Amino acid sequence: MMNIVVLVSGGGTNLQKLIDAEKADKLGGGKITCVISSKPDVYALQRARDNGIKSVVLERKKYPDVAAYSKAMKDLLIDEKADLVVYAGFLTILDETVCKAFPYKMMNVHPALIPSFCGKGFYGLHVHEAVLQKGVKLTGATVHFVTEECDGGPIILQKAVEVKNLDTPEVLQKRVMEEAEWIILPEAVRLFCEGKIKVIDGKTVIEEI
Repeated sequence: MMNIVVLVSGGGTNLQKLIDAEKADKLGGGKITCVISSKPDVYALQRARDNGIKSVVLERKKYPDVAAYSKAMKDLLIDEKADLVVYAGFLTILDETVCKAFPYKMMNVHPALIPSFCGKGFYGLHVHEAVLQKGVKLTGATVHFVTEECDGGPIILQKAVEVKNLDTPEVLQKRVMEEAEWIILPEAVRLFCEGKIKVIDGKTVIEEI
């Protein structure tokens, strides 16, 4: 069994999809053993409690800088014996010490088709606003490994979603979650837990039987 630690900052819809996948035995034998939130009183923590999952609040504002917060997070992840760390709407910046401690063992879901609409400043509704402003016809979501480069780690899975004429950022955000994020994040976790993802020359190779 692999210990999965999920990092959250908000409502936890992606967390819920991971919980549902685990209950359906679709996480490749992985088990969500802890949920860590950067904020208190977010609904993701209630989701963890409702499903009997340990939850911890590691509040960003209680630390003087990114380095101190990152060290605390790294130490907590080590204490939790994390085999895989999943960013599920985790919006707090960590420095490179964390991903270096868990090389190719941290993954994030991003609401666009990387390398488009990614990097610093592209998060939440900002991504969908930029997509609509550019007028692209397809957007989607990407699951990638977390490295020192923001949204620059090896891509694991991607799924495209149609952009429609009357979309608002909010409508598009919902469609991307429902048609892409909620599907590919649990699938990427399953592949990882089954040992089917390898990183070769900075790119992932997925070995399905």
